[in-house]
Amino acid sequence: MPTRAFRVAYDGRPFYGFQRQPDVPTVEDTLFDALRRLDVLADDANKPAGYAAAGRTDAGVSAVAQTVAFECPDWATPRALNSELPGTVRAWAAADVADGFHATHDAVARRYSYYLYAPESGVDALDGRGGVDDERARAALDALCGEHDFHNLTLDDTGTVRELSGELTRDGDFLVVRVEAGGFARELVRRVVSLVHGVASGDSEMSKVERVLGPDPLDGAEGVPSAPPTPLVLTGVDYPDVAFTVDEMAAASTRQAFGEAAVAGRVAGRVATAVRAGVPSTRGDE
Repeated sequence: MPTRAFRVAYDGRPFYGFQRQPDVPTVEDTLFDALRRLDVLADDANKPAGYAAAGRTDAGVSAVAQTVAFECPDWATPRALNSELPGTVRAWAAADVADGFHATHDAVARRYSYYLYAPESGVDALDGRGGVDDERARAALDALCGEHDFHNLTLDDTGTVRELSGELTRDGDFLVVRVEAGGFARELVRRVVSLVHGVASGDSEMSKVERVLGPDPLDGAEGVPSAPPTPLVLTGVDYPDVAFTVDEMAAASTRQAFGEAAVAGRVAGRVATAVRAGVPSTRGDE
C-alpha cells in the first residue's frame, strides 16, 4: 500500500500527551482507535505499517499541524479519518510520500507558538499579578536565539545543542512567543517561555540568560521551571519536497469544531469574569 502523510490538528487539553501511554487518553491512541474502526489497522496490530509522527507533544499541548504518516489504502483521506475521530482531533490535509518516508526524521523544521497571558506594565491583570515589559521580553528571546547548548532548559542529557530562531508579538493581553528549530529537546520551548517571562516581569535580570546558556548547571532556585503546557501549540512541521493538499471538507469540519471550542472558552471566561466581579473586596481598590 502507498504511504500517506496527514496533517492533524488537536486540542491537547483532554489528553495526556500525543504518544500512547497505558490507561490514559492520548492523541495517538485516539488516532489508532479510529484506524481500527476503519479497518486500516488490524485489531491485533501495534501500529500501522510505516507509521511515524513528527513529534511527541506533552500533556495539554495542542497542534495545528502535527504530522503522521503510515501505509494506507487510497480511500483513506482526511475526511475518512474524521468520520471516526472526535471533534478534538481532526485531520485536514494529506500528501502521498515516497516509500521510506519518516515523519520524525525527515522533518527539517518545527514551529511552536506559546500564548502567554502577560498584560503590559501598568495594566491590571485578572489574576492580580503585575504586568510585563515587552522590550525586556524581546531582549531575552533575542539572546536565546541562535545556536546554543540549552542543557539548563531541558530534561534531556544529550542533544541539547540546538539552533533556535524566534519572534515575539503583542496580541492584547497576550504575548505570542513563536520559536522554530530543526528539533526541540524536552520542555525546551516551555522553559524558554518561562525564562523570557521571568525577565519581562522583572523577577529575573537579563544576566540570568547568560548564566542559563553557560556551561555550569543551574539547579534549585537558580533553575528555570517549565511554563504551563496548555498555551503551547505545534503550528508547523516542514518537509522538503512534500506538498500537502488541503481536504476542504475536512478543513471545514476542523474549523467548525475549533470554532465551537473557542465559543465555549469565551463563555467560560465571561462567566468567570462575572463571578470575580461579583465578589466584594474590602480593600477598596478593585
